[in-house]
Amino acid sequence: MSAPTFNDATDEEQYQDLRSHLKSLGADISEENSEEGYLRDLHDVINASDFCFREANEADAESTLNCIVSLLIMVPPTESEPLVSLFCEKLTRAPSLKMGCVSFKVLQNLFAGIEEKSLLCYDVYFNLVRVAGQTDNVNTVFKDLNKLKSWLFELKVGTEKTQRLLRLLHEVLVESKQSEMAAKVMIELLGTYTEDNASQARDDAHKCIVTSLADPNTFLMDHLLLLKPVRFLEGELIHDLLTIFVSEKLSSYVAFYAANKDFVNSLGLSHEQNLQKMRLLTFMQMAETQKEIPFSIIESELQLNSGEVESFIIDVLRTKLVRAKIDELQQRVLVSSTMHRTFGKPQWQLLRESITVWQVNLNKIQSQLQPVLRSTYENIPNVAA
Repeated sequence: MSAPTFNDATDEEQYQDLRSHLKSLGADISEENSEEGYLRDLHDVINASDFCFREANEADAESTLNCIVSLLIMVPPTESEPLVSLFCEKLTRAPSLKMGCVSFKVLQNLFAGIEEKSLLCYDVYFNLVRVAGQTDNVNTVFKDLNKLKSWLFELKVGTEKTQRLLRLLHEVLVESKQSEMAAKVMIELLGTYTEDNASQARDDAHKCIVTSLADPNTFLMDHLLLLKPVRFLEGELIHDLLTIFVSEKLSSYVAFYAANKDFVNSLGLSHEQNLQKMRLLTFMQMAETQKEIPFSIIESELQLNSGEVESFIIDVLRTKLVRAKIDELQQRVLVSSTMHRTFGKPQWQLLRESITVWQVNLNKIQSQLQPVLRSTYENIPNVAA
């Protein structure tokens, strides 16, 4: 992959110009090139590159930093790693949003200029994600988890670096309110751990659970219980709390909160939001076995006051997890269908039974249609020449 050249002067002239310019911005740097050679010159220039953020406008800062990029990409990969790391570190410390956007553009140019199969691509991309998070540009650098996994595989990035990147992506996506994609990234991260090292993923598993519980759009969480790092937390309060949200009713959460109020609050979770989510999950569970649910039962099970049922059902319908109608005259809710909170052996059995019924019905229809089709074919005139 090629990158643009930003200056037609010789390397020596560029280093000297950069030294003079950075010194004029206040950097403690000599105006004369080093006798140690171009690597030392490039190190000195990169070390002072953050003074570019003192430029009067973003275009001047971007021009100077891109000049450094054009010099850096010419350095052999075996010698450029510490220089690339230093430059990325400087670019991630932009003091303002405007200069952060400058850093983002410069990092994009650096990423484009590095050899595609070089592991330095990972280092630059990692910092590109960091700056994307600071400047609300995450959708520019990350859109498809499968493509990212393929790229990391082709680059032969190790498990530890993959986990580090996924962890950063999760944080950035959470900050940018992309909860669904953040959850996918976290599940992918937890999936990189094995039985042998699942205990090392304790913090990630804990964060995954809290993020899922806090997300107002996440309701189905039974898949989390299958993850090895989450299973490692069995017996702890955080795992007990997750289990309640996966399969138990509102009353179980209320009792848990009463006994562990300080713990729930320490997670940064809103008790009121938890109550609302548990009411919805409890209603889903009721709807699995009851097609007609009286208002009185809903009030009792969900601890609602009289008159709150209709507004609650409207909130449920907005999630599209349950299909139902409100029968005001009979004071009941008529359920058409509902998503299952968990999908285990009983649900698979129910699905098998439904498919079997469909198959039997289709066979009946087919057998009933055969005489009609046979009669139709017999009555078609033969018009062949």
